[in-house]
Amino acid sequence: MDVLRELFERHFGVAAECVQPLQGQLSGSGRKIVRLSAQKPGEHGGENLTAIGILYDVCEENVAFIEFSRHFRRHGLPVPEIYGEELSQGAYLEQDLGDTTLFEFLARHRAGGSIDAPALDAYRKVVALLPRFQVEAGRDLNYKVCYPRASFDRQSIAWDLNYFKYYFLRLAGVPFNEQELEHDFSRLTKFLLSAPRDYFLYRDFQSRNIMLCDGSPYFLDYQGGRKGALQYDIASLLYDAKADLPPEVRQQLLDLYLEKLTTVLGRRDGELRASFMHYYYAYVYVRIMQALGAYGFRGFYERKTHFLQSVPYALGNIRWLLHNVELPVDLPTLKEAFKAMVASEKLQGVASAKGKLAVRVSSFSFHRGLPKDETGNGGGFIFDGRSLPNPGREERYKAFTGKDVAVVEYLEQQESVRQFLASVIALVDSSVSNYQSRGFKDLMVSFGCTGGQHRSVYLAEQLAKHLRATNGVEVILVHRELEKPNS
Repeated sequence: MDVLRELFERHFGVAAECVQPLQGQLSGSGRKIVRLSAQKPGEHGGENLTAIGILYDVCEENVAFIEFSRHFRRHGLPVPEIYGEELSQGAYLEQDLGDTTLFEFLARHRAGGSIDAPALDAYRKVVALLPRFQVEAGRDLNYKVCYPRASFDRQSIAWDLNYFKYYFLRLAGVPFNEQELEHDFSRLTKFLLSAPRDYFLYRDFQSRNIMLCDGSPYFLDYQGGRKGALQYDIASLLYDAKADLPPEVRQQLLDLYLEKLTTVLGRRDGELRASFMHYYYAYVYVRIMQALGAYGFRGFYERKTHFLQSVPYALGNIRWLLHNVELPVDLPTLKEAFKAMVASEKLQGVASAKGKLAVRVSSFSFHRGLPKDETGNGGGFIFDGRSLPNPGREERYKAFTGKDVAVVEYLEQQESVRQFLASVIALVDSSVSNYQSRGFKDLMVSFGCTGGQHRSVYLAEQLAKHLRATNGVEVILVHRELEKPNS
C-alpha cells in the first residue's frame, strides 16, 4: 500500500494514519479498494481527511476510468474527483463518497413490495442525470481510451451472449439446440445494432455503482463505458436483479427518463418514445443475459455461491417479460431456453436464496424511544451500550460518529467494548443459525446509547460487518439518529 500512502500524503500534506480494506470476496472485481484516513491538526479538533485508494493491474481500465472521471467533472456531473495516480504501479486515489450505495439505501426504505418515498426520490435523481452522461458528456468524450472495445458492437454483443450460453445455460443444465440458438443470437444482434448508437453507454449502470452522499447521487465504475445505444443503461438500472423494482416503479422511472431525454435531445416526445421503445426490451433481455452470465461464472464456475443469490430475481424479471412483452424480432429457441430456465428444478433450488434471513441492524438514542419493528414480529434484540466508555464526553470526539476512524480507534482500544461486542456476536450468531433452520425471514437487532451517535453506531456497524460474511443473510443497516432530517 506504500504507493497509495504516498499519493495520500502528496495530496493532503499529512501521512495516512489508517488503511481500511473495503472490498472482499463478495466483489466480482479484481480491484483492491481501501479507505485511507488521517486526522489533520487544527482548531476545533482538527479535520478528518479520507480518500479511496484503488490498486488494479489492468492499465487500460485505469486510464479509461481516470480520463472519463475528469471528462465528466468538466461537464458538471457528480463523479469522484481524482486526487492522484501512479498508473505505472496500477494505483490511483479518489474522493471518498461514503458508504451508502443506492442499493443499500433502497433496502432501508422498502417494506415488502412497496418502496418508500426517499428511495423513489433517490432513483428519480439518478434517472434524471443519466441522459446528461449519455448525450451531453458523450458528444466530446475520447472514445479512443475505451476498453476492451470502443463501442457496443457485434463483438461486444457476441461476448455477452456467449458468456450467457456457456457460463449460465450450460452450467445450469438448461437444454438448448446450439445451432438454432446461434441463429437467434445472430437475429438479435442484427436487431440491436440497428438502433441509433452514437451515445455514451455507461455499461454497468446499476444500484451498487451509485453512491448517495449528502442526499445526492454520485456515479462510479464506468471504466467499461463505450459508444452505444441509449436503451442499455436505463435497462441495466431498472432491471437490476436484486434491486427487484416493482413493474409500476420501473414504468414511472422509464417515463421520467424519456421526459429528460426528450429535453436533452431536443426531440418531440411522441417521436422519441416510439423509436426508443421499439428497441428497449431487446436491450433489457441482452442486459439480463449478460448479468446471468456473470452470476453463472462467479457462482457455478468459481463456486462463489453468493453470486447465485441474484439468479431468482433475474428469473423473476424474465418471467415478467415472457408474460408482458412481445419483441419485434423472432427468437424461438432463445424464448424456449428462457421458459426452461423459469421451470428448471436446479434453478428453483438456487431460488431458495431469495428467501434468506433479513437481519435489520440499527442504532438509536434512548431519549427518542425504542426503534419500531416494521415487520410486525414484535421484537428481536435491544442492546444497551450506555455502560460502555462514551467518546461523546470528550470534546475532540463530539463532532464525530461511530463510523469515523477516530471514534472507531478509541472504542477498539477499550477492553469492555471488545468483550461486549464479542458477547453480542455470539448471541446473535446463535439466533441467526436457529432462525435460518426454522425458515424465519426477519430478525431485528438494535443498539442504543445516550445520543445515538457514537457507541451505538459503532456497535451496529461492527455487527453488520460481521453478518455480511454469513451465508443466507441480508443485512439492512439503519442509524436512526444520523439519518434524521437536517441532522
